[in-house]
Amino acid sequence: MRLAAAPISWGVCEVPGWGYQLDRVRVLEDAARLGLRDIEAGPPGFLPDDPREAQALLARHDVRVIGGFVTVVLHRAERIDSELAALDRQAKWLADLGSGVLVLAAASGRDDYDVPASLTTDEWRALFAALPRAVEVARARGLDTALHPHVGTVVETRDAIDRVLAESEVPLCLDTGHIFVGGGDPAAIARSHPRRIRHVHLKDADARLAADVRERRVRYADAVKRGLFRRLGEGGARLGDVLAALKDAGYAGWGVLEQDIALAGPPTEANDPARDVARSRDFARAHG
Repeated sequence: MRLAAAPISWGVCEVPGWGYQLDRVRVLEDAARLGLRDIEAGPPGFLPDDPREAQALLARHDVRVIGGFVTVVLHRAERIDSELAALDRQAKWLADLGSGVLVLAAASGRDDYDVPASLTTDEWRALFAALPRAVEVARARGLDTALHPHVGTVVETRDAIDRVLAESEVPLCLDTGHIFVGGGDPAAIARSHPRRIRHVHLKDADARLAADVRERRVRYADAVKRGLFRRLGEGGARLGDVLAALKDAGYAGWGVLEQDIALAGPPTEANDPARDVARSRDFARAHG
């Protein structure tokens, strides 16, 4: 498994009011210094909108983009055409940067991830009709698609993930932290559905805070600020088992070190995000 970085590990996020946003140069310099010269694209605005300008910036830091996280609403039939058009624009931008994979989140339609999304029968039907169309949009731009289970989206819970696996053929982004927070077992998915896994986001999570988010006793954003996501091997998601299962299955794609954090202000030496990324990198290398 090849390791890559993600801007969210430095607190860079698309959610309004998420926290202090580090500039792109700091993130790219840190990633390159850590030997992670492959990175996901980050939220809109992290990299320049002009692909040529973005490529020049990446080249100056000897970093390349391997893919990007894209949110679209696919369960509301009246919105699907416009959402797929927006998806195509983002897919083109990612392809112009040389990406290989579009990490797709089936968004709830909200700007945050704090409220659970429960679909009606008709909305499930709309989602399953839209997913192949989304895959084709990405494929037309030369990108693979990986559907990302994520807290606060329509694919969050164990039951929702099982339904996607049973009733669709869309490849999966195995986000170990989000699957665990949603009540799923990422190691079991890696063992049972290795052929469905196209992309991997590696994060660990605190078991108590994960349960609080799952039961909506704590808002997702607040839990992240309190340390919901942990360095690999220091939470309850059994990352050692996940990495062993992926290795046994012969997974040879990307493992993106993605430890979601929210910064209260400029980081100091004591809370430098790069330090946590380095610890997770070392764990992944030792167990993968």
